[in-house]
Amino acid sequence: MSAINSISRRGFAVVTGSAMVLLATATGVFAQAAGGVPRVVKIATSAESKPLAWGAIGVEPQGYEPDLLRAVNAKLPQYKFEMEGVADIAQETGLATGKYDMACGGYYRSDARAKQFVIPENPMGASLLKIYSRKDSDISAMKDLVGKRIVPLTAGGGTYRFVVSWMQENPTHKLEITTSSAGIPYPDRLKEVQNGKFDALILPSNLGEQTVIEEQKLDIKASEPVFSANTYMLIHKADKNKTLAEDVNKVLKELKEDGTMDKLSKKWFGEEIVRYMK
Repeated sequence: MSAINSISRRGFAVVTGSAMVLLATATGVFAQAAGGVPRVVKIATSAESKPLAWGAIGVEPQGYEPDLLRAVNAKLPQYKFEMEGVADIAQETGLATGKYDMACGGYYRSDARAKQFVIPENPMGASLLKIYSRKDSDISAMKDLVGKRIVPLTAGGGTYRFVVSWMQENPTHKLEITTSSAGIPYPDRLKEVQNGKFDALILPSNLGEQTVIEEQKLDIKASEPVFSANTYMLIHKADKNKTLAEDVNKVLKELKEDGTMDKLSKKWFGEEIVRYMK
């Protein structure tokens, strides 16, 4: 029977008996050590979700998630992260086909995503759901939405699931909700609240609503968070990405604990989000 004569710390295994030499690496560092070239990791980021992330193809992505990815990459020199701003609808498609190794877009964890992709245990941040309404309205909490016209929710999305769950837990407060898959940009939805077509919009606050409100001088206010959920990166499910997922997961934990996430969220969102992470 073949015997392993020696195993170096770089993961070399010299196998006698069959006169074969097996080369392996368990850390992902060997490729860099041998050739000096880090592995390129293709990442899809949101193209139009300022301040979470923005920057179309050919433009260096900016925002909270791109900055956090740069902080992760700084701790993992065996990789070279290459980010590209991608339309939301194309991110998961590109990830599923293997065009991208990772995708970041304020994603919630779901059973469907967990089956299709690798999702690190440690989150990238937290998505805070808030209610956007006109400043002259009396809306400040979910119960205030009874009898109000609510902007249609994305069918099956995280906000929709939250609202349905909230109504189940609060059966005396019946909300009138509708769903839509039209993909109308949220700046246009805010304008629909402004002009009175709808009374309220429920959305994660990390999509840049406050920037739109200020730049377009909308008479819109945001409530305190009515719900918070962790947000995660998604990784293409492939053997080559197993070590990548482990490495990224470890660093995300470190960046949460050393204050980097709070520093970046304060920079981009104006508030620290770690306290909302579960």
